[in-house]
Amino acid sequence: MAAQAQNLEPGLPLRLCMDARMLVTAGGTGVSSYARELQRAHRTISEAHSLLSDRPVFDGPAPSPLGRAGRWLRALMPGIRQARASATGENLLIAPDVFRVAQIYFDVHRRPLRVGVDGPPGIMHWTYPVPLMLAGWRNLYTVHDVIPLLHPELTHIDGARYQRLLDQLARYANRFIAVSETARREIIQATDCAPDFVVDCSLSVDATQPKIGNLPPPLTRGNFLLICGTVEKRKNVGRLLQAYRQSEVAMPLVIAGPDGWGASDIAGLIESTPGVIRLPYLDRHTVRILVSQARALVMPSLAEGFGLPVAEAMALGTAVATSDHGALAETAGGAALAIDPHDIAALAAGLRRLAMDDAFCASLAAAGRRNAERFTPARFAERLTRAYADVMSKPT
Repeated sequence: MAAQAQNLEPGLPLRLCMDARMLVTAGGTGVSSYARELQRAHRTISEAHSLLSDRPVFDGPAPSPLGRAGRWLRALMPGIRQARASATGENLLIAPDVFRVAQIYFDVHRRPLRVGVDGPPGIMHWTYPVPLMLAGWRNLYTVHDVIPLLHPELTHIDGARYQRLLDQLARYANRFIAVSETARREIIQATDCAPDFVVDCSLSVDATQPKIGNLPPPLTRGNFLLICGTVEKRKNVGRLLQAYRQSEVAMPLVIAGPDGWGASDIAGLIESTPGVIRLPYLDRHTVRILVSQARALVMPSLAEGFGLPVAEAMALGTAVATSDHGALAETAGGAALAIDPHDIAALAAGLRRLAMDDAFCASLAAAGRRNAERFTPARFAERLTRAYADVMSKPT
């Protein structure tokens, strides 16, 4: 297998598996989008691809025998858990309630829960740092960011537990997969991993134009500015609202996405700012319609691992303004209006230019389309193929 993997090309029967944890998560979060694109890449790379799930059907509830008490009892038991092939004949491996049991298992035993599957081993690619591993397989974990470790003030995630989890996974994993070079460097900094242990595979973006759909009134195509995603502290929405007020732009500013940590702190500012339209949770198709028909996407986040809305907006031909440093600047690739996210006056000037300069917006849209070619599904599959081949060429 190792010799074969050294020259791995899409279509060879390397056995691949990924967790279905984020595929059953409703909505269009960055991690769930990543999971969908990873699944698409696996179908390209190998005919032998499967999913590890905690339930037999994605739209059904996760089984929890004996409730929370039963979950604790099962977590207290040491040893390997066995995943079984689905009776439906689909490429689905089922270990009931395994994701929630694994979290308790990690807190009790301070190590990942091992899962066994029948058949020859391959590569298990976890879409997120979860305290699980497939026994006998090469285990890769996508670490989207280490914001809780480097910027704890911007997140509610328990940084100490996250550090313990990454430290333990680093002991058992074959690689950490990063979604940008910026994230790769930050993961190395936060975990003290060897540089070659963390591989930047970036990700892919769905560039297909959404089907024609109606915009929420009073919005019309090309006549609104958009910020989308969970409204939380690191998204910097408060400063953007102050900048929008200062800009005196007549064009509506649409804030689309569910409330997250810290959203209550700016709820009053949102409600009291003329021209702001607040759209709560929306399905992914509606979000993509908004992005494709916006005058510009504005994303002045303070910290990101990649910046999926930036890449998606560019792929859809929408002008982008974003932060001038970190992963967002890397993702933008010089094809966006780059602004210091802490500078309210600069943000206001940027909003005015986006709203008033047609030629500038058109040039950003054209540059963004070219930049988005870095994130096609084919290129993502190529990057993964190289990473998998390298891992398979190394002894276990």
